[in-house]
Amino acid sequence: MKRVTGIGGIFFKAKDPKALGAWYKTHLGIDVLDWGGAAFQWKNADNPEGVGTTVWSPFAADTTYFGPGQSPFMINYRVQDLHALLAVLRAEGVQVEDKVEESEYGKFGWVTDPEGNKLELWEPPAGQ
Repeated sequence: MKRVTGIGGIFFKAKDPKALGAWYKTHLGIDVLDWGGAAFQWKNADNPEGVGTTVWSPFAADTTYFGPGQSPFMINYRVQDLHALLAVLRAEGVQVEDKVEESEYGKFGWVTDPEGNKLELWEPPAGQ
């Protein structure tokens, strides 16, 4: 069974996410969108067969989304079969959250590594 197939996103805490996003847009050319982050498309002129995106997004410094740990970041990993992988990880003794979110954006699950870092596992919708 394949486990992680790539990085789906990088999320990090910021004192002022909007201002920091503007700085990245101005100085590094990241196309920060109205929702506060950017989506790097894998398919472009240099990679016409690429499928998918990697998200980059600053979060408010007081976000609890990365909890229960105190890490200032969270990495979203792409996976192929979220439910099967979560079952395997539970059997291996990994701390896996009970909830799984499913939407038009795909399926999301969360695990915590031994140092308390919350990791997001994402199964993209079919075709992405």
